[in-house]
Amino acid sequence: MNKALPFQTLRWSGFLLLAASALALPGAARAQDGAADKLIPLTVELGDVSLTKLPFIMAADNGIYVRNGLKVSQFITPGAAQAVRGSGVIVPPENVKSVVGEINIGGGSPTMVRMTSVATAPHRVILATTDDVSRFHVISRADITRPEDLKGKRIGYGNLGALDHFSMVMFLRSMGWNPERDVSMLSSGNGPQSIVKGLVDAFAGTDIALTEAKKLGLRDLVDLGPYHFVMPGSGVNALAEWLPGNRDTAARFMKATVEAIALMKTDKAAAFASMSKWYGITDPVKLEAVYAEAARQPSKPYPSIEGLKAMQTVYTWREMTSRKPEDFTDPSFVAALDQSGYIDGLYKKSAAAN
Repeated sequence: MNKALPFQTLRWSGFLLLAASALALPGAARAQDGAADKLIPLTVELGDVSLTKLPFIMAADNGIYVRNGLKVSQFITPGAAQAVRGSGVIVPPENVKSVVGEINIGGGSPTMVRMTSVATAPHRVILATTDDVSRFHVISRADITRPEDLKGKRIGYGNLGALDHFSMVMFLRSMGWNPERDVSMLSSGNGPQSIVKGLVDAFAGTDIALTEAKKLGLRDLVDLGPYHFVMPGSGVNALAEWLPGNRDTAARFMKATVEAIALMKTDKAAAFASMSKWYGITDPVKLEAVYAEAARQPSKPYPSIEGLKAMQTVYTWREMTSRKPEDFTDPSFVAALDQSGYIDGLYKKSAAAN
């Protein structure tokens, strides 16, 4: 484990000064190029566009990856960019690319569902869970005024195993209903436009979707937050074949992850800047809504064993349930940062600076 580097917010004035110095001094520029050549390359697949990705785009924007010796190329997938268009978010094209990253930042549930049901799916190991409780909202047509009115209706979701599907199943069960008999579950039916077009009657959406839905006159029917549905939500998932030979790189990335989470929680302005750059979000209301949820992410993002247990009650095929939840995870990276006191130290330094 590398010695902990000091946590700090990258100031624009400092950045501009360094940039000016590099342009004025060719020797300094060459030294910077040489330093960049020594960085460890790493490809990071961001998956869907959601509040859970905010620490990772902030890590890129604020030099956190570089400070940890990493040259990270990270992208939002084309499918994710297209899906979020229905919620009014247009991802800049330069941030969209089709890649299979050594690291995937995505839901543990969809990752494990694909891995245990699709022969060609990449096998991954969950190193961290940054979203361990469902914070989705059940969004419906305006004329649906009670949760009980959902019975017999068409419920949209993204795809099997996706966190919106998982969250909706958990909610329907809490109502005492059978998700396969008491409602009609329709894939590729998430997002406000699916209701507007008459394709579905309700879906489970994030705060990004909720902000757009309210503009369209749709109803915020149920906030799932108070239900405290545990889930193996978004987190850091490493390629299983890559991890054994690259544990130092994975450790550097996890150190950058907890640094970025701390920055997100303590510097709202930096968070807003990254959301505007990567997600194209400039509406102050939408920025506040996304940030309010993002700031609730755990400071110590251990893989969610309880969430994986819950997942195995929803997706019950043999390849999924024949394994222990622990078989899907490697918590050692977060544990090392936690037990060393490094994570707690990030917040002490931030409090002292303020």
